Amino acid sequence: MRILAIWDNEAECDLVSMYLGIDGNEVTSVAGVKQVELRLEEGGEFDIILMPIDLPEPEAGFAVFKRILEKFPGIPIVGACQPAEVFRIVRFMANGMSAYVIRDAGGDYMFMLQAILDSTVDAVRAAREEQISAKLREEVESVRKLQESVIPQHLEAPHGYKIVGRYEPSQIRVLGGSPVTMAGGDYYDVFTLPDGKIALIVGDASGHGMKAAMSIMTMHTLMRMIRTQKYNDTSHFVQVINQQLYEQAIVNEEGGFITLLYAILDVEKQELQWTSAGHPPPILQNYETGEVGFLGDEDAGGLPLAVIEEAEYETYHSHIPNNIRMLMFTDGLEEAFPAGSTSKHNQFGNDGIMQTLRQSKNLNLDDVLQKLFDDSNAYTKGSGRHDDTSVVLLERFEKKS
Repeated sequence: MRILAIWDNEAECDLVSMYLGIDGNEVTSVAGVKQVELRLEEGGEFDIILMPIDLPEPEAGFAVFKRILEKFPGIPIVGACQPAEVFRIVRFMANGMSAYVIRDAGGDYMFMLQAILDSTVDAVRAAREEQISAKLREEVESVRKLQESVIPQHLEAPHGYKIVGRYEPSQIRVLGGSPVTMAGGDYYDVFTLPDGKIALIVGDASGHGMKAAMSIMTMHTLMRMIRTQKYNDTSHFVQVINQQLYEQAIVNEEGGFITLLYAILDVEKQELQWTSAGHPPPILQNYETGEVGFLGDEDAGGLPLAVIEEAEYETYHSHIPNNIRMLMFTDGLEEAFPAGSTSKHNQFGNDGIMQTLRQSKNLNLDDVLQKLFDDSNAYTKGSGRHDDTSVVLLERFEKKS
């Protein structure tokens, strides 16, 4: 510990320095108030300052105290005074002194100095860390709200279809306490294109926290800027987005990337055109056949966005029959796992997703969405969601006459 010890008595100052130096502290001592100003001009870095507050000239002593506060802002000050002068403590404590010690005539207080200084430094550091943590929580909450503001609350669907979506941020459990909600990097959107077709988007930025959230905000802004332009197919659109994101340092620095599933639904032809950039493909549940499975190969798709500037992507075409449900999701849904386990063999997984879809065949779409999150969350056994999770569910259900 680096200690600045200011004392009004040279002999006693030497004793104080000796006692404090026994525990390996780095002690800088100043004997005599007149020397204080000279020492303050030299500056230095200290963890704590020890000084008398019972000087014969009270105002001069208080002025020295204020000067120290000004010169070393944020450094805790411990004041020492004799029993008859304890009334001065209130004034100093009210103006920023952190703690005090009573200077008894026998000098026994010196044996207490180390413990008092240690506890004072610890308390000040803890308070400072809590202030920083509170500020960070405030900033994270602001970013989280900004990120969630771009996720639509209501999804419009064409005639004959119903579409619902939901986003849940990741959580961390701090020292066994309640899960803390984090800013995240998930994104989804559904909108109508100029030709009347429906665009469906689900994206997931790598990592967590503010960087992931800002990456998704960047992608959202780019998509809003170019989505009305004419593109040959979904892969062309994804290529353009990839080139734009590759130029954004906020996305690709430190190996960052974004996975994306971009699909266009042609309502008239009942055809889905889709492209994956490192993202899980859609899952289709067919009521006519009872089948539940991925559209295409589970590993279909190109590289995530912002990895390679000239990356190429493929367009897939899938027929969307009547009486189906289609699921688009981020990997937080499948990668739910209990605390202490990250093995893919102990995750909710794609099997868990498909099992939930089968079990909820007779539920309405909103209840299916709720059950997917409930079952995935239950798999964590109360440890909280480890990754952001987004789900978009589409239903085309035509009752037989």
